Amino acid sequence: MHIGVPREVKSDEYRVALTPAGADELVRRGHTVTVETGGGAGSGFADSDYIAVGAELGDAAACWAAELVLKVKEPQPQEFAHLREDLVLFTYLHLAANAPVADALVTSGTTSLAYETVEDRRGRLPLLAPMSEIAGRLAVQAGAHHLEAPHGGRGILLGGVAGVAPAEVVVIGGGQVGINAAWKNSMMCSLRRSSAAGARGSSSRRPSRKGASEK
Repeated sequence: MHIGVPREVKSDEYRVALTPAGADELVRRGHTVTVETGGGAGSGFADSDYIAVGAELGDAAACWAAELVLKVKEPQPQEFAHLREDLVLFTYLHLAANAPVADALVTSGTTSLAYETVEDRRGRLPLLAPMSEIAGRLAVQAGAHHLEAPHGGRGILLGGVAGVAPAEVVVIGGGQVGINAAWKNSMMCSLRRSSAAGARGSSSRRPSRKGASEK
């Protein structure tokens, strides 16, 4: 099968749908992989990394001409012209909130597989869960950023420092996003407590002046 990996064109999207390791696995199984030139740069992968494992480089048209196209985000309006009836598209789609994309896919007849709907044998969503984990952990970082005074916040350090209590954080929801937000916050606070405990321990181990003179 010919598999194409075009560069993402959605604003602020820097990921690539296929790593060099993934391309290597596909090539080893007899598939032809075409990656758009520069497509992996945003994720830290050079074109030479793909060439080294047997993948080909091409432009966007060459990637979209493949039988199977792998992407990260849904097709953007400028990509609608690449959709066609004999194409299989594998990417995140989130069609419930994106009617124009749904209409374009239906009109073109493209067979589309949404990452977020793929289930394993236990009914879990293995391709959606990592995105939720990232969102939860980034939520805490974003909150900490906006608590800083230069960004309009109250000048609160989320994790606190020795002698200053950490901020109180409320996480609403206990799904993957909520669990990871709570975990990230607990890690930040536990690091503060560990640092404070270490400082106290160091102080308690220091010899007194009397003890030092006796030595």
